[in-house]
Amino acid sequence: MIQPTAVQHSASEPSTDPVRWRILAVLLMAIFMSLMSVSVVNVALASIQDALQASQSDIQWVLSGYALTFGVVLVSAGRAGDLMGRGGIFILGVIIFTLASIAAGLAPDAQWLNGARFVQGVGSGLMNPQAVGMIQQYFRGPERGRAFGFFGTTVGVSVAIGPVIGGLLIQLGGLDIGWRLTFLINVPFGVLTIVLALLWFPRPLIHKPKLQAHTGLSSLDPLGAVLLGLGVLAVLYPFVETNPSGVLWLLLPAGLLLFYLWVRWERWYKQRGYSPMVDLKIFATSSYRNGSVIMLLYFLGMTSVWVLIPLYVQQGLGFSAFEAGMVGIPSALLSAYSANWAGKRVNHYGRKIVIGGLGFAIFGLLSSIAVVLLHEYFGLSIWWLLLSLGFFGLGQGSVISPNQTLTLAEVPLAYAGSSGAIMQTGQRIGTSVGIAVITAVVFAVRPYTSWSFAVSLGLLAVTLIIMLALAMAFKDLRDRRQLSVAGEV
Repeated sequence: MIQPTAVQHSASEPSTDPVRWRILAVLLMAIFMSLMSVSVVNVALASIQDALQASQSDIQWVLSGYALTFGVVLVSAGRAGDLMGRGGIFILGVIIFTLASIAAGLAPDAQWLNGARFVQGVGSGLMNPQAVGMIQQYFRGPERGRAFGFFGTTVGVSVAIGPVIGGLLIQLGGLDIGWRLTFLINVPFGVLTIVLALLWFPRPLIHKPKLQAHTGLSSLDPLGAVLLGLGVLAVLYPFVETNPSGVLWLLLPAGLLLFYLWVRWERWYKQRGYSPMVDLKIFATSSYRNGSVIMLLYFLGMTSVWVLIPLYVQQGLGFSAFEAGMVGIPSALLSAYSANWAGKRVNHYGRKIVIGGLGFAIFGLLSSIAVVLLHEYFGLSIWWLLLSLGFFGLGQGSVISPNQTLTLAEVPLAYAGSSGAIMQTGQRIGTSVGIAVITAVVFAVRPYTSWSFAVSLGLLAVTLIIMLALAMAFKDLRDRRQLSVAGEV
């Protein structure tokens, strides 16, 4: 049985304390900052390369270094928040992220910039699981769905507005200053988040971990943290490296071995009476297990879309980076709307909302393939992509936040941070593997065919992956019905 932990609550019941909405506002401000930073940087890469005389590998690591450290620290940070106080770890993450943003904005060369991005990833990895854990902690029932709906809306808005802000900052600041502003814009958001968190978060912000008879370092499961962190690093590294050698691919089986050792260690650690980093019994809960697989598959495909489409409209059609960013805005705004809509209704409709969202996403992908091919062969305006990708955005908002709500619904509060972080780690692995594999397929066929056909092939691969997620969602719906029938008997 999963043991309770000494997680700090506010003085009154978390689900009724009015301060919870102010806490949510602070959490969403930090999430907005971290996600906007990602989409802003995507637009700034060309300017960074020109201004710092950076190599293609340097530019790749501006993105990959952040993703790597973010994925490695997620679960350890989530467990630390569960045990020591989520508020304190969250504030620490925001401080690190803000200071790293200053360092990135003042970077004299590509090496300095990439070092700052590594540290930014650590800061983001510290604060993100605390946000999920604190929503679990302070919201119950339908209000939790609404809170995750606001979370999804924030994701959609930040992704939509990031490229536009990035384009404006680069235009205002020019070659030398513009890209620096895309990092420094995080600073006012970070400072405001820290101030409001210090004012509104319940005390104590952080405390000494205590679980049953075990205190201090043993309760944090340091060896489990190392094994899992090294496993994530080994699996991610070949996919985020620009041109991985044959030797680097040997890290994949090494990473799988580390995951196996981590599972064995967690079981042994629990048997000895300690609290493991992750109680593996949470995977016996079908809603958590199925939801985590849905999220992994969805991110395996979904994030590649926002790499393929900008590549196609810029390199294939000759659009500017600003125009490429505009193509995705209706999709992101519709994603924000549908996330809020679905968040209010997820407790009533359950996984049916996720199934509907996956259906919208598949329709959006297939119609986008049709637009690309009709443009190539019959001259259809490529701006029809705004409509087809809009369906994809509706699906995206109806999948991510509702699925997160349903997946974590039966997870004990004592493991809210670490279990949410496990799911986010799956997202990071899915994102890195999906982008690497699908873009590799597109670039492999590109020399022998047109951009339109190559990108259509990539979008078709994404569609097949999303169909697997849809099959898993139907399986979860069937499992829930079987459990409901069994409970009635």
